[in-house]
Amino acid sequence: MADRQALDILGIGNAIVDVVASATDATLAEWGMAKGGMALVDTDRATAIHAAVGEGVQTGGGSAANTCAAAAALGAKVGYLGKVADDAPGAAFAEDLKKLGIHFPTKPLKGGAPTARCLILVTPDGQRTMNTYLGACVAFGEEDVDQGAVESAAVTYLEGYLYDPPAAQAAFRRAAAIAHGAGRQVAITLSDSFCVGRHRQAFLDFIARDADIVFANEDEALSLFGVVDAEAATRAFAATGKLVALTRSEKGSRIISPKHGVVEVPAVPTTLIDSTGAGDAYAAGFLAAHARGLPLAECGRWGGVAAAEVISHFGARPQADLRRLVGA
Repeated sequence: MADRQALDILGIGNAIVDVVASATDATLAEWGMAKGGMALVDTDRATAIHAAVGEGVQTGGGSAANTCAAAAALGAKVGYLGKVADDAPGAAFAEDLKKLGIHFPTKPLKGGAPTARCLILVTPDGQRTMNTYLGACVAFGEEDVDQGAVESAAVTYLEGYLYDPPAAQAAFRRAAAIAHGAGRQVAITLSDSFCVGRHRQAFLDFIARDADIVFANEDEALSLFGVVDAEAATRAFAATGKLVALTRSEKGSRIISPKHGVVEVPAVPTTLIDSTGAGDAYAAGFLAAHARGLPLAECGRWGGVAAAEVISHFGARPQADLRRLVGA
């Protein structure tokens, strides 16, 4: 067991290069895309969509990696585990994390699929529709769970998007077992309502057995519990006995705590340009504040500030000084 806490947060997720491009509702209709959703696509469709929308803005991405980037910007000590290929995009992804001061010990995949990419089409109303080619991501398995990194992290943060391949589910369980064996906490984000629909029972089981902290937006919460409003979802989350951050867009967020009940946190005013990464940034702010032992309302405020910054521009990584914005 690690005898000291080297990391505040260790993210585990799909290591993806994000390509953000503008699109119209007509473009989405032409491609048969469900607006606001995330679809998994094969190599041919990814290549065709990429060619149709152009290069766009390319950055290192993936939900948990975006959370790690924003948490590092808030001064947290951060690590990340995720699989890229031994190719140019994979090397760029690793270099991107290194520049942010994020520990990234995962070995690249050799001789397999290329590094994953997510084609994010943003319509004029700020909604993002994602087409994800998982590539090397799906090769992440139990052997990639770095025991030392997990043992040294106060919170291991798991990305729900990674739940699709069975090998990754086994990796989640291993990471949770290592974390709890070292007296650490495990957080999970549900990531996407479509993802929840595919893995509802598995998520419920994981939350009951392995999670200490849960992040979900309203759509994901309704999908998880099969309920029709936030109040019913709040009661269902409260019954799990876990610490839950329920994000509600312009309504702010609701922290559901076994010790403190329900804490309402107002939204931070901003102009919506691109909603990509809002939940990722919220989790970053919340966990960075949580690592400092701040009260739950303050954790929620940090999350709201980070989310408001990220949705005020294209791309899922912060562009302003988050530490200044939260007053840290």
